[in-house]
Amino acid sequence: MKRKKAVMVDLETDDRLREFEDEIDTYFALIDEDPELLPELEKTLVHFREFIDDSEIKNYLNSENDTNNAFLSIHPGAGGTESQDWAEILLRMYLRFGERMGFKGEIVDILAGEEAGIKSVNVRFEGEYAYGYLKTESGVHRLVRISPFDANKRRHTSFAAVFVYPEVEDSIAIAIDAKDLRIDTYRASGKGGQHVNRTDSAVRITHLPSNTVAQCQSERSQHQNRDRAMKILKSRLYDLELKRKQKEQEKVENSKSDIAWGNQIRSYVLQPYQSIKDHRTGLERGDTQRVLDGEILAFIQEALKIRD
Repeated sequence: MKRKKAVMVDLETDDRLREFEDEIDTYFALIDEDPELLPELEKTLVHFREFIDDSEIKNYLNSENDTNNAFLSIHPGAGGTESQDWAEILLRMYLRFGERMGFKGEIVDILAGEEAGIKSVNVRFEGEYAYGYLKTESGVHRLVRISPFDANKRRHTSFAAVFVYPEVEDSIAIAIDAKDLRIDTYRASGKGGQHVNRTDSAVRITHLPSNTVAQCQSERSQHQNRDRAMKILKSRLYDLELKRKQKEQEKVENSKSDIAWGNQIRSYVLQPYQSIKDHRTGLERGDTQRVLDGEILAFIQEALKIRD
């Protein structure tokens, strides 16, 4: 169903693209005879450009978990109240971004700072491609500003780490293709009576891609042994899948860097000038308040391009 939904989105995009193509062709065919259509053509071209930009970013959201919901956590670096306040500013930025994207943002748990800000927070974002959009935000975010907590109005640098990971389903479906199985029957050994020992009722099933083997000879009939062996095989493949996902999670966890200078992915400078720069892509914006109000899609889009 998840794959079907993704395909339906692609088909809808294709249909909308064809509609734009037909509409623009019609305008160009009529514009010489009716120049008053020019403003409508210009408006259609603007909408077409917005559609292309939105469609382009989805081309980069093709990883396994991109369509999943996402969990986002924020942890302030050293610096006490100053860094904790910066963590809370980031929390608001991501909640506002979620609203802009139509995601449902829910604070799962939060630990408030002693004076201001937050010591940690975990947010769940529910929505199509929530993880795909937010995954590039993992990293250290640096703020430079005149501290509101400094009586001498000195400039301070604060750090906070953002970590994003996909929400995975509680159950892992194990799909087994019949062509990936080798099923052998053999005569059971050991005690079990004449029937067990004299017929090829025991079953061994080998899952060829993983070289996982399950066998059963405890039942009287080959059919029963086959059913039991298949259940054992599924359980073993399930365990392998759990271990694989655990290793992937550990790999992501190990990619976390120190919350300090030199590891930041983006700098937010509010004093002495105003600029927000992404150090991975070089993209820089001067409208700092709009970005802190959740307008970070441009940064995400550029980051997705270099990850692809």
